[in-house]
Amino acid sequence: MAMNTSAEAPIPVGEVSRLIGGWIDRLGAVWVEGQITQLSRRPGAGVVFLTLRDPSHDISVSVTCYRQVFDAVADVVSEGARVVVLAKPEWYAPRGQLSLRAAEIRPVGVGELLARLEQLKKKLAGEGLFAPERKTPLPFLPQLVGLVCGRASAAERDVLENARHRWPAVRFEVRNVPVQGVHAVPQVVQAVKELDEHADVDVIIVARGGGSVEDLLPFSDEQLVRAVAACRTPVVSAIGHEPDTPLLDYVADLRASTPTDAAKKVVPDVGEELERVRQLRARARRCVEAYVEREERGLTHALTRPSIQDPHRMIDERADQVDALLARGRRTLGHLLDRADSELTHTHARVVALSPAATLKRGYAVLQRSDGHVVRDPQEVTADEALRARVAEGEFSVRVDV
Repeated sequence: MAMNTSAEAPIPVGEVSRLIGGWIDRLGAVWVEGQITQLSRRPGAGVVFLTLRDPSHDISVSVTCYRQVFDAVADVVSEGARVVVLAKPEWYAPRGQLSLRAAEIRPVGVGELLARLEQLKKKLAGEGLFAPERKTPLPFLPQLVGLVCGRASAAERDVLENARHRWPAVRFEVRNVPVQGVHAVPQVVQAVKELDEHADVDVIIVARGGGSVEDLLPFSDEQLVRAVAACRTPVVSAIGHEPDTPLLDYVADLRASTPTDAAKKVVPDVGEELERVRQLRARARRCVEAYVEREERGLTHALTRPSIQDPHRMIDERADQVDALLARGRRTLGHLLDRADSELTHTHARVVALSPAATLKRGYAVLQRSDGHVVRDPQEVTADEALRARVAEGEFSVRVDV
């Protein structure tokens, strides 16, 4: 229960410590898992002192146990080992210190660790952290490579030497961190985050040599897996040897079987690239030469065609045809005109023969009354009526004499 205190009515430190101890006593015994970071086993002492650390977080707690409790597992437990402890929290009031009093210690076996890793793997896979579509392709030629590895380790030497042998101009941003033990996870996570925030780093390699399952456990830690999944920079996992598959391999954008393999996959080989350039240039030259040769053959074939060798031949042939057609047209038109002229002459002769003028020329005359009416019947005229007589050469007046 909350206590009513104030600046005017405070409670003593001893009372606060006593109350905290009372609250902690109510917790009872609990099973706790962690990694032993410090082990103090003094000869002749009846109590063993341990420091139990959470490998995923920077949290430790002191553990005490009777010698007979620790002696039961002394042959299989040492510093760095993972254990499960049945302990009761205790509060040491004079110093205000929390500790655990262990009643039983059990080492975590490899089989149990693997089973837990499999459960964690299924959990993270269910969240989509291992999905292929999340993978980011590596740049062809990284200008600056981030490297997370142990200090002066064989993994660091393998990556640097092989990468610089393949591409001498490549640069590295190295972060040396513990790669096993209780401090490995937080420092590796911090190094990965720093390199991911580095604006010039194009790819990050997390490398470590081989080791036992327990040695490689930091690279299967959930905190590290999630940190790598959140990276914007491509991450390459190069942990252990070919058979080793920590969870980091599944979340990384690329898995390398060894640190040497990581250098080969991240950095191109300058010799191979020069050879590829040479081959491409030779291929391009062959393509151009083949194209030119093909066009030359086409041009030679075109020049051998009659139309190119004697370009006026077709025009001359067409000119003769035009002349022949023109002469034929003229002959046809002449025949038509001659026939039309003959027909016109005949028609003209017929018209002339049938015209009134021709009749008048034969001595006939046409009598017209004063109104122009032609006289056809003697009954149409009267005595002394003036008429006009029209003959072939002209006309004259006549008078009717009855």
